Amino acid sequence: MVTKRPKPRRGPPRFVIERVQTGVRMEKRIVKVLKALAELKDMSLGDLLEGICLHAFDGKLPFSDETRRKIAELKKIYGLDLDSSASHLLREKGEA
Repeated sequence: MVTKRPKPRRGPPRFVIERVQTGVRMEKRIVKVLKALAELKDMSLGDLLEGICLHAFDGKLPFSDETRRKIAELKKIYGLDLDSSASHLLREKGEA
C-alpha cells in the first residue's frame, strides 16, 4: 500500500528583513487610531505602519472601503478631526 504525502502548502512568499527600533513622535490621536486599527486587524502597530508605507511607496491605497469606514469610526471615538490637508502643518504647543 502506497501512502500519498500531502502537498506542501503554498502561501505568500516571505521576505527576510532586519527591523530597527525607532523613536518617532506623532500626534497623540493619530497614534490612538493607529493602535486601535492594528488591534482590530490583529497585527502589531509596526506591521500596520510598514504596510501603510509600502502601499504609499507604490502609490496604492493601503485600506479597503470597509477598513476606511472603521477608521472613520475610530477617528470619531478618539476625537481626531485632522485629515490629509493638515499634513506638514502640525505644530506642537509652544512652537512658534
